[in-house]
Amino acid sequence: MFYFKADRIHDGYQWLEPGTVIAATGDGTIEALYPAGALPSGVAVRHFGGILCPGFVNTHCHLELSHMKGAIAEGKRLVPFLQAVMTGRNGFSDEDKAIAIQQAIASSRQNGIVAVGDIANGTDTLPYRETSGLHIHTFVESIGFTETKVEERFAWPLGVYGQFAAQHGDTTLLRQSIVPHAPYSVSESLFRLINAHEPGTLLSVHNEETAAENELYRFKEGELFDLYRTLNIDAAFFRPSGKSSLQTYLPQLPDRNPVILVHNTFMEAEDLAFLEASGREIHLCLCPNANWYIERKMPPALLFQESGIPVCLGTDSLASNHELSIWAEIGTLQQHFPELSLETLLRWGTSNGAKALQMDQEIGSLTPGKKPGIVHINSENKISRIG
Repeated sequence: MFYFKADRIHDGYQWLEPGTVIAATGDGTIEALYPAGALPSGVAVRHFGGILCPGFVNTHCHLELSHMKGAIAEGKRLVPFLQAVMTGRNGFSDEDKAIAIQQAIASSRQNGIVAVGDIANGTDTLPYRETSGLHIHTFVESIGFTETKVEERFAWPLGVYGQFAAQHGDTTLLRQSIVPHAPYSVSESLFRLINAHEPGTLLSVHNEETAAENELYRFKEGELFDLYRTLNIDAAFFRPSGKSSLQTYLPQLPDRNPVILVHNTFMEAEDLAFLEASGREIHLCLCPNANWYIERKMPPALLFQESGIPVCLGTDSLASNHELSIWAEIGTLQQHFPELSLETLLRWGTSNGAKALQMDQEIGSLTPGKKPGIVHINSENKISRIG
């Protein structure tokens, strides 16, 4: 048995009382939390300066784009960014991609991350998932905006899903589901195929990451038509709803499916009211460093906190971020929203993320019986894993 204490301990939900001691077994299972003075005498306790907390959860990442680090200039806005990804992602060797993915996994672990919600458009990450040492839910994206060749388009993610589903981690949680990429890239027929594939499964969708998304759905205007031209899509068929993107597409997803809405950079109060009235199981995932990298804009984090809808954190990809670090995302939110307490932000980066990925029975909090990983953050903001 190992015993740890620190200047401050966050259990994934809140700060614990000063003097609390964590008891953990050799394999990292939390055995008990002892209040100050309750530990039997003679037990050796290791003290850490700074903070101890559960391992971080990166609820949204694109490990398969790790080879594109630094390849796209900052501040391009989302549509030019997506165009750059599509035209540039295949201009690298398979070896370059493999090395970058492995380095991204290693750096994620070094940054205290224990679980990842990972986006996949192919099987580039497949060889490294079982040995990653991370709990991974792979979200296999389905893309197709027009109503033509829908079954053919769905065959690709279905095949990718099958290869991921064949894997079973011995010491990690490995899961997968087929999900819509974004409302502006998925047709109504494709939504129906996604819904029918695995009823009730966890879904993730890029939501309101650009102002152009709502311009499309409200007025059939905006920059997304540049993206359609790049993809040789004739969008003349599209009929605007006059409502926000979220309010248009979310009713196409079954109520039974829990949904992670990712980015939400341009979400407004009326959308939050719509979510609250829906009664759905929703998590809002924020990727502030990526939002700043692409759009030079922060999501309305204070509005989300006030809404009571649970918030979690992600990094997006190394194509849109300088590092894969939830602690760095917390630092950026502190800088832009000093009203957000560190207690709240650590909850967003640990237990809320674990709940969003449906892994909270195993990770996310310093709860007896769980193996959440224990992260040490020292006074210089350097991170190390101690369990």
